[in-house]
Amino acid sequence: MKIYTKTGDKGQTALYGGTRVSKASARVDSYGNIDELNSFIGISKSHIEDEDVLKQLKKIQFDLFTVGSEAATPVDKLMLANGKSRLPLIISDTEIEELENWMDAFEDKLEPLQYFILPGGGKPATFLHAARTICRRAERSLVFLNESEEVRPELIKYLNRLSDYLFVLARYISKINNEPEEYWNPNER
Repeated sequence: MKIYTKTGDKGQTALYGGTRVSKASARVDSYGNIDELNSFIGISKSHIEDEDVLKQLKKIQFDLFTVGSEAATPVDKLMLANGKSRLPLIISDTEIEELENWMDAFEDKLEPLQYFILPGGGKPATFLHAARTICRRAERSLVFLNESEEVRPELIKYLNRLSDYLFVLARYISKINNEPEEYWNPNER
């Protein structure tokens, strides 16, 4: 099977369920942003040595494929004619709670924030901060999509929580790598 199909040469693509849409549609933009986020998490992983963190990030990448597949599926196509789900997996409160638990464990090892921090803190943390900003864009694009087409709220909630997780993880990685955080303190300009 060849990787190229030529079916998108005129600027359209097929969603799950077969509906053809413009590649500039809000739905395609949303799952494209999720795909970009997943790739940036992969870049971050290539600079991290902590095995527990790497396991978490691998699970998150798996979950992002789940989020992306649902973002690529119009709500009216989520169920097949036989009443079964078109998608083998969907994001639930379980995955959201998992992110919260991981964050809580990291935050127990960090100093409380008193100021905003500047994105940085060494190469791995910097990539995680970039992934966080891409996650926020992916979240905004799902919210925008939800204004015209229904999106399950768990998807938006997952991305919201994931951006928080990436922020806390960047701080944790800076700490274990002995990289200092730089603060945005308006009083020290």
